[in-house]
Amino acid sequence: MAEHSLPLIGGRPARVALLVYNDAHNDSRVLKTAASLRSAGAQVRIFAVARARAGYAEGRGLVGGGIEVDRAPEFQLARNAPWALKIVRQITGRPVPMAVAGSASTAPASASSQPERETGPVVASIPGPPWVADLWLRTYRTVALSLFWVKAAQAAAAWAPDVVHANDGNTLAPARWVARRTGARIVYDSHELWRHRNVRPDRPVARVVEAAIERRGIAAAAGVITVSPSIAAWLQSTYDLPKRPSLVRNIPRSSGDDADPPRDFAGRLHDMVDLAPSAQVVAYGGRITTSRGIEETLQALALLPVSVHFVLLGYGEPDYLATLHTRIEQLGLRPRVHFVGAVAPEQVAATLADADLAVVFVRPVCLSYEFSLPNKLFEAIHAGLPIVAADLPDTAALVREHGVGEVFDLDHPAELAATMTRVLAAPQVYRDAARTAAAELTWQHEEQALRGLYAEVLMQ
Repeated sequence: MAEHSLPLIGGRPARVALLVYNDAHNDSRVLKTAASLRSAGAQVRIFAVARARAGYAEGRGLVGGGIEVDRAPEFQLARNAPWALKIVRQITGRPVPMAVAGSASTAPASASSQPERETGPVVASIPGPPWVADLWLRTYRTVALSLFWVKAAQAAAAWAPDVVHANDGNTLAPARWVARRTGARIVYDSHELWRHRNVRPDRPVARVVEAAIERRGIAAAAGVITVSPSIAAWLQSTYDLPKRPSLVRNIPRSSGDDADPPRDFAGRLHDMVDLAPSAQVVAYGGRITTSRGIEETLQALALLPVSVHFVLLGYGEPDYLATLHTRIEQLGLRPRVHFVGAVAPEQVAATLADADLAVVFVRPVCLSYEFSLPNKLFEAIHAGLPIVAADLPDTAALVREHGVGEVFDLDHPAELAATMTRVLAAPQVYRDAARTAAAELTWQHEEQALRGLYAEVLMQ
């Protein structure tokens, strides 16, 4: 058997069905996983969900570098449950707007380095009292997920896979259904700490159901993968696993040869926001939303010289952006804060490279955030940027291990500004360390653990 190749099943390549509850067009981890397994000799197909309003219709297609995708139909009230529209009209005395009755997809079709989350109807458009909108949203999301489970599971089972790769806890139920009917093995890929992710706390029934699904799913899995050491330890301890889950961090693929450091990038943030070359840029890449340290970075920016600018790469929901712009005005930072939109994941590092500093700050509002290793941390390292990172266990350990920046105490906001000032004053040592670390921290290295696990699973 050649190095990195996976065992054959009955003389043919193994079939791997990857289940994911998004449209799969821009989920960097799923696409990298699929490409790695395909290059190792597997036949791979992603089973996702359609997002018609974002331009990703149901049915067969291709994503990434020609990876097959089969998108299940998304839930639409007008098509799947017209009776529900009648009930809401009877309760409220008014018809439901078509924006609510139609597609569940509300997120823009822009390229984001973050996977798309479960979406729901436009609740602000739902007529009636707030409790009606809340009940509507909960019901809508539950039914939409259930429809995906049924349709994706049926399509995957018909393909007769040898392995079902369940991406996150919301695909474990259909993965088990497929496995029972086809004899396929299950690999669970926990992209985050699913039971302790950042969701609304008033979900007593959902929490019990999710815990039961994950416990049974992990018990049935032939292999478990996750993204950070702390999450791996939590999963092993919580579910009494005989073996710690394989660590496959969500690191970008190297732009250069595996044996050589990534090539230098020129960067283009200064040009995108029309800044002079002498202006210092603090960069942010990723989804623009709460608990990502954006508000704290703005407060720190107000304490720094006017020559320091904050440039944000990514997209955010209109309501949050409006709140953010109000805060920017209150701090007098309008000329120094710039929004440049999103770029494709593979272009993030090259775009960020002319910045002077990256702030990696995920507020630990949930255990999943506390244990995270954010994509933006690895993207900043690949861009060769000095890093100022919040003192969270896995993030801080990696920054210190590779010497790519400094860590600040997130309980003392003023320390963020002081840490940024120190790094901006002497950045070169961190830039050099980032370049060295980028040669080691690549998807090409991470995928060895992925392929090794799959080799074990297929031999069972």
